[in-house]
Amino acid sequence: MPKVAKELSALAVRRLSKPGLHAVGGVAGLLLRISDTGAKYWVLRATIGGKRRDVGLGPYPEIGLAEAREQAAEMRHQARNGTDPIAERNEKREALRAANAKALTFDQAADRYLKGKASEFRNAKHAKQWRATLDTYASPVLGKMAVDRVELAHVLQVLEPIWHTKTETASRVRGRVEKVLDYATVSGFREGENPARWRGNLDAILPAPAKLKKVQHHRAVPWQDMPAFMEALRKRQALAARALEFLVLTAARSGEVRGATWDEIDLQAKTWTVPAERMKASREHVVPLPDDAVALLEALPRFEGTPYVFPATKGGQLSDMALSALMRRMEVDATPHGFRSTFRDWVSETTAYPHEVAEMALAHTIPSAVERAYRRGDLLAKRSRLMTEWAAFLRDGAPAGGVVPLKGKTAEGQA
Repeated sequence: MPKVAKELSALAVRRLSKPGLHAVGGVAGLLLRISDTGAKYWVLRATIGGKRRDVGLGPYPEIGLAEAREQAAEMRHQARNGTDPIAERNEKREALRAANAKALTFDQAADRYLKGKASEFRNAKHAKQWRATLDTYASPVLGKMAVDRVELAHVLQVLEPIWHTKTETASRVRGRVEKVLDYATVSGFREGENPARWRGNLDAILPAPAKLKKVQHHRAVPWQDMPAFMEALRKRQALAARALEFLVLTAARSGEVRGATWDEIDLQAKTWTVPAERMKASREHVVPLPDDAVALLEALPRFEGTPYVFPATKGGQLSDMALSALMRRMEVDATPHGFRSTFRDWVSETTAYPHEVAEMALAHTIPSAVERAYRRGDLLAKRSRLMTEWAAFLRDGAPAGGVVPLKGKTAEGQA
């Protein structure tokens, strides 16, 4: 057993400066090692498992005299009881190192999830929007938290401030938080239930979004006024006017029209094939082109250096404000998207076409899974006839298929 040295005071220890080992007393074998450079650190010299060992306890003065004596006394106690204090300390260090390696913050998990799913987003803009909602609403609460610490209370802290006022956004945030936490669970960074799950979890606390969401209708031109509107539109020479005319003739969305490229157009087959990545439902959509739309396209100039049918002045994609600005100049109190509602009302009130034909013409998703399974086709022939009748009505106000139109109802609705 080591000789018990004289017990030094903290002041005496601080004054030690000669390189070498200095016994400080208080605990047998506790030494302060001073290197040639003046660095000081604690050492416990003890017999462990039948062998004399020097155990480092840490630097001085980061570890003071009292703490060094406490550590040394604990290690001697462990050694007397048959425990290897060095092995135990190493195990604790490895456990801590493993825990730190396993720790992943919510923001880091979101980055990894997005990187892995990048190819599934419709485009770079969609991925950017996806992350922006998390940065704005989730990250201030969850961003720096380890994913295994995220609980229901934290998710509610994110959602409750916006659930009633920004319901659609809040619902998207919830779904995205759920996906990030699912990724963290599958990747081994957290365990247990997902606190952002809706069914059987948040639905017991928050009101259903459908009960809160107020439908925002896009202002639309009444279908009865469309022939006069188209006559005025066709008198305008700007390329934005042709884009808006094409939008009305095809009942397409503004983004689909502004992003249309010549390689999507088949003038001989009279079709426009919009690829899945540019469609809201992420499915390819074939649009039948009536003769009026074909004539419009054939009359358009083709600009070098741009693939777009309706390019902006500098060759890029036409701005999303170009069509709206045109309608304001025409003093029309409606939105470009509202023409989809106009078309839908015209179909309902003046034609006998089935509901699903109109819905497919608008590229709407059929809500029933059973109905989707039975309607695998795109009803292209029927939709072609429908769009031809729509173009005829827009051109000269001719009733569709000989059906006498109803009077008086305006076209304002959801499309």
